Amino acid sequence: MIAKKNFDISKIDPEIGEAILIDKDINKTSFSAVYKVKKILNLKKAGHAGSLDPKATGLLIICFGKHTKNISMYQNLKKTYIGKFCLGKISNTYDLEGEIRDGGDISGINFNDLLDAKALFEGEILQKPPMFSAAKKDGKALYKYARKGIEVEREAKKVSIYRFDILKYEPPYVAFEIECSKGVYIRSIAHDFGEKLGCGAYLHELRRIKIGDYSVDDAFKINELKQIAISKNA
Repeated sequence: MIAKKNFDISKIDPEIGEAILIDKDINKTSFSAVYKVKKILNLKKAGHAGSLDPKATGLLIICFGKHTKNISMYQNLKKTYIGKFCLGKISNTYDLEGEIRDGGDISGINFNDLLDAKALFEGEILQKPPMFSAAKKDGKALYKYARKGIEVEREAKKVSIYRFDILKYEPPYVAFEIECSKGVYIRSIAHDFGEKLGCGAYLHELRRIKIGDYSVDDAFKINELKQIAISKNA
């Protein structure tokens, strides 16, 4: 069973375990969301089925109790994201968290150029993880190299982009929706998309709206969950 919005959380059995849908806030880590859910629901064991970067918002599936053994099942589901790329700027982290610098001129870029570029990312592609990521090289997280100003060779991995829609272009921002397999770094798509256009780009905004058939519309906000728990215990 999975706990969605309007689910009676008093029926949750911490020992038997379940999964709960959470809508993560911006500037919060996925780890902190798990910690808060554990505290609110008085759980001993919990984990998320696929993290979101701090600047990203949206759907997290948090499993607890005996249901943690099913985390990999949720991790393998396809993911759907909406967001915005910012053209003409680059970031060393490929998103808002990094050092943002000028890229190239975007004055000559039109909507058809965006469609041509996005077509290069559809289907099965090879993707390198960002240097500022938890992916490992020789047993060491890449971000540890990056923080020392060291860039190392990264192995490209096969991932799948099932759907990549350009929703709107209001320079310098490109609104998009992407449906993809696990293991895709949307930050890397933003960076590589900018390189294909010759102007550079970074991920300005990201929200995960679906994991498999589970929707963020059915998810609890952390504060909402907290208030429900307080009212149940009053």
